[in-house]
Amino acid sequence: MKPVIPFLAMVLLGASEIAYAADPAGFRTLSARAPERGSDLTVLVWYPAGEGGKPAVIGDNPLFRGTRVKADAAPAEGRHPLVLLSHGSGGHAANLGWIASRLVAEGFVVAAPNHPGSTTGDASQASTIKIWNRPADISAVLTAVVADPAVGAGIDPDRVGVLGFSLGGYTALALAGARVDAAGYARYCESGAAGPECAWFARGGVNLRSLDAERFNRQNRDPRVRMAVSVDPAFARAYDRASLSGISVPTHIINLGRPGWIIPAVEGSALAEAIPGAEYETVPDAIHFSFLGECKPEGAAVLKAEGDEDPLCDDGGSRPRAALHAELASMIAAAFKRHLQERPGAEASGPAPESAR
Repeated sequence: MKPVIPFLAMVLLGASEIAYAADPAGFRTLSARAPERGSDLTVLVWYPAGEGGKPAVIGDNPLFRGTRVKADAAPAEGRHPLVLLSHGSGGHAANLGWIASRLVAEGFVVAAPNHPGSTTGDASQASTIKIWNRPADISAVLTAVVADPAVGAGIDPDRVGVLGFSLGGYTALALAGARVDAAGYARYCESGAAGPECAWFARGGVNLRSLDAERFNRQNRDPRVRMAVSVDPAFARAYDRASLSGISVPTHIINLGRPGWIIPAVEGSALAEAIPGAEYETVPDAIHFSFLGECKPEGAAVLKAEGDEDPLCDDGGSRPRAALHAELASMIAAAFKRHLQERPGAEASGPAPESAR
């Protein structure tokens, strides 16, 4: 959960090297009121495009390739399932345009907020540890996107899924009903199995024995969410097992790496075993950072110049990141299509959680 590229500002609209260019998605931004934070969120929305729109690029910067979109295009006709997308700690919604674009090509609308306090250029340990804000953000985004006059009419509110990476992977599981235990997380970070994220929190002055346990441990299930896909879920060693066994929506967990070599803090096989009916897959020649955007050829030099030692542009095998993305996108799209292709029964519906009202 160490912040990713803390020294680089993401460029939302621009022109440079492009990762995906065929059949660009429609794209627009909107604001969502987040009651938990008492402020607004910036939300990026990709959708099947109809007529019009201005060619643009999002997420392009000195390190990562951007993705082409048709800004402000009219939405295509019809009602589409919605995937809510949550970036990792120190990440940025625009950097995940590669997976958003692929899901749009499969007929989904995708909405992703920038989570304040854990976004590129705006990440701190004190803010990141307030994990309850993240599922509340996504619930607020769901409310706003469905009500938005530009894109809401094209969304089927009975077919909503959530996808998250790393801390966003926790967010996805939390919206499905998983809870993390503050005392359990403190014990993990005090143990010999502690990962680098524990040291990062310690450097930021976070005392894991003094967390707001009531909010850290709370239930964040949003009954409007009918499916969850979690990639390298954070806090993997600290979930409340009873909460996992109580998850009733289809859940799919993906780990980046070869079994036995996956970072313990995000290793999800035991979580999948504890969740009824959960599916589990791995991408053996990937690493944790393979879910980030595709790096430019000069990416490694950019990181070195910025003094960033994280292997943000490295992967675990001989395949390029574009190939890993293609495999990941196929896994993710297939999971959502299996479970959101048909309209679920009305019995699964319900009110928004209090944090989203």
